[in-house]
This record gives sequence, C-alpha cells and structure tokens, in this order.
Amino acid sequence: MSTGAAGGDVTGEGPGGDGLFPEPFATGRARTVVAPGAVHVPGWLSAERQRELVAVCRGWARGPVPIRHTVLPSGGVMSVQTVCVGWHWQPYRYTRSPGDVNGARVAEFPSWLAELGRAALVDAYGDPAAGAAYAPDTALVNFYDGDARMGMHQDKDERSAAPVVSLSIGDSCVFRFGTAEGRGRPYTDVRLASGDLFVFGGESRFAYHGVPKVCPGTAGPGTGMSGGRLNITLRETGLTDPSGT
Repeated sequence: MSTGAAGGDVTGEGPGGDGLFPEPFATGRARTVVAPGAVHVPGWLSAERQRELVAVCRGWARGPVPIRHTVLPSGGVMSVQTVCVGWHWQPYRYTRSPGDVNGARVAEFPSWLAELGRAALVDAYGDPAAGAAYAPDTALVNFYDGDARMGMHQDKDERSAAPVVSLSIGDSCVFRFGTAEGRGRPYTDVRLASGDLFVFGGESRFAYHGVPKVCPGTAGPGTGMSGGRLNITLRETGLTDPSGT
C-alpha cells in the first residue's frame, strides 16, 4: 500500500487508545439517500480519525497476510490491492488461512472496528436498533492508485444480508451504484471524497456497484497518505466455523 511511512496498532486497542471512537466524526454535511437502503454521509470521519485508520491499515498491509493484487479464477488480476481482516476473501469465498497468499492466519477483527461499523449504521439510517444489531466480522481494505478501477459487481459471498459499511480515505473517486438486476443502467454516480461514509443494505444490499474512476491529487493534506484512495468495507460474513471453512 503506497501510502508513505508510519505504523499502527493492528490488533489491540483501536485508534484513540480506548477501543472506541470518541467523537470521531465530522458531520457537517447532510446525508443523501441514493436508493432504498443506500445512504451517503459526506465528511463522516474527522481528519484525525482518517489518519489513525490509515496507520492501522498500513500495519495490516504488512501482514500476517500481506496486501496483494487478487488473482481471479479467469487468470485476470485486479488493479486494486486488497488486505483483509477477520476473514480473508478470495474469489469467491472467505477463509481464515488463505491459500492464495501465504497460508498464514488472517489478522483478527478488532472490537473497535465493529464499534465503528455500528456507529456508522446509526448515523446513516438514524436507527439505533440497526446499529445495535450489526455484528461485522470482516473488513476488506482496498487500495486504489490513480489507475485502479473496480468493475460492477455484487457483494454476495457473505451468508448474511446485513448492510455493507464503506469508508473512503484519500483521493476522491466516482462510485457507481446500480440495482440488483444487472451491471448496466440505471445507476447513479456518486463522488466519494476523503472521510465519506456509504452504507448499503435492505433493498440495496445486493446492488451492483463499482469504481470507474479515481481522481488523483484530490485528497488534500492531512490524511496520512501520499496518494491514492483507501476504501475500508465492513461486512457480516454469517460464518461461524472456527476452522474457517
């Protein structure tokens, strides 16, 4: 992950040092409902919290299962680089010890990250009950350089239909959000900037979505990144087998 120097806490207490995120958000802009169950909250993460998350992700990128370009069953290679926490995603399943990288057990999913996901749902949906019920157990951390893209796809390898929580840090991107019917139109293009939150669940949980464009040089100072876009997505896998199969 080409985001400059510095380290971070990768397993224990979360950013801020107490396992939670006290007042981590900058909620000065109104949220937008893009589709039923799909909500964009601009500027949700404060600059300080973004820097802390970048440092933590940098630590995860070093291992125990390092960041990599995922190889697809077709032989194609994804342009984004990915590192996982809690469960390792490889096309098209989750495991604890990935055979497509180094076979090491993936880093544990920290409790503070689950707390962050619950706070995100409360703010996106305005529903404390939705937040209380949310139990994410994996995070896919994608790093986009200026040339990286993500084709239209569904997040459907989970056995749970709980919402996906997406956090953006660094350069802005065009986030294309469609329907569950197919990859084509209709879709809505949303500009996601550093600190933005996007949640999709309910009717939109299995909507096709992708990133056709990253906008280099749009991050501004203070994120802790020298360039590129970091996207952290939290999910519930619905898996319980301790062997990871």
